[in-house]
Amino acid sequence: MTTIQTTLGPRDVSTLGKTLIHEHVLVGYPGWFIDNRMPRFVRAEALDRVVDAFQRLHAYGVKTVVDPCPMDLGRDVEFVAEVSQRSGVTLICTTGVYTETHGIPFALRHYEIAEIADIFQREIEDGIGATGIRPGLIKIATGDGVVSDYERKMLTAATQAAKRTGLPLISHTENCSCGHDDHEYQVSLARRGAYVGFDRFGLEFLNSDENRMKNVKQMIDAGFRDHLLLSHDSVGCWLGGVPGVGNPELAKHVVPNWNLTHLFERIFPALRKMGVSDADLDHIVTENPRRYLAGLESPGQSCSASAARS
Repeated sequence: MTTIQTTLGPRDVSTLGKTLIHEHVLVGYPGWFIDNRMPRFVRAEALDRVVDAFQRLHAYGVKTVVDPCPMDLGRDVEFVAEVSQRSGVTLICTTGVYTETHGIPFALRHYEIAEIADIFQREIEDGIGATGIRPGLIKIATGDGVVSDYERKMLTAATQAAKRTGLPLISHTENCSCGHDDHEYQVSLARRGAYVGFDRFGLEFLNSDENRMKNVKQMIDAGFRDHLLLSHDSVGCWLGGVPGVGNPELAKHVVPNWNLTHLFERIFPALRKMGVSDADLDHIVTENPRRYLAGLESPGQSCSASAARS
């Protein structure tokens, strides 16, 4: 696949440049509108704030960002497209759904697998709703420690849609590779052909950045540089409150470094001190995403392109 769909139309994958693989422009968990104690969503103000954040990221040379917001977490692709247009950062959206416990499973339980695959495929080929904006990846998601029957059904449907369309899968695996200090597990994912996402830098209440950096360095030293993808899983704008926290402003105090530029301001300098070269870092944020988004397999592997991540 030489081109990928972005929120502003198709792009040649060779032009994507430095890429962060997992950031969110806007997120709203199911029922976000119920809590009227939370700040009111004002679209124009939210756009200005998010555009400013992405412009700061663009100043670090990042040209492309994947926003893997599934259809049941407040996905607003027109909002994302406007952020892309105003910030200069290419943004790629997804089709697909979230976990059973955090998504909206009721309606989809009543569809057959083939019908769900058709829903994903129609978005991929015809665009999302009436926007004409086409996703570049398919989001899949599983809960903590177990794959429920519902999630297995969604995974099967997503796989069918991926086979039909050639789009890569991007996986949320709750508290998984980025959430554990488990080098052998991370290596096992790479050996099976997955791109391994360390994509929650800054979310230190889940796992420390020190552990994440150590694990990234161990993967590089073990010869798996070509399998790594990096990001923050940051959220530019919350619809309603932050689950478990409440007012989004409070999240800034709980996770002060959880933002779009944390990798470039703090993590990459620290990795360099640990012996990771500039060439390694550039390869991880440029060449690996290009290969992955083109639907290419991990080097030396034989399975379809996918990313295992938190």
